[in-house]
Amino acid sequence: MGTLREMLANDRFAANAGVELLEVQPGYAKARMLVTQNHLNAGGVCQGGALFTLADLAFAAVANSHHKLTLSLNACISFLRPAREGYIYAEAFETFNHPRAPFIEVRITDEEQSLIAVLTSSGYRKSEELAIDSLE
Repeated sequence: MGTLREMLANDRFAANAGVELLEVQPGYAKARMLVTQNHLNAGGVCQGGALFTLADLAFAAVANSHHKLTLSLNACISFLRPAREGYIYAEAFETFNHPRAPFIEVRITDEEQSLIAVLTSSGYRKSEELAIDSLE
């Protein structure tokens, strides 16, 4: 077996984007990504898909923190200000822990704690247990 952190490290897309899972607890997770020139769009700011990828991994950590396979049903992201080069962080909170359809909010901030984006998402929690021993 292994940990949820190890399982999520197999998310190749997020790993290739530079997303790191910093912390995971039941109903909470924190991840970060170093925004480099490779993340910038033609306007010189972090591409929205990169922000979504960061938020999505934080969502996955929270959604699966109850040891049940949980997949995203929907997601809505609001971009509030541009992200530039440097570290950005995603903090995810399970705001409603329903046995089948949890609801999670992810807040993306920069190193100065300025709010960059907010993602809200619900998931579908299957009855299937994850093959993990612990979260971290």
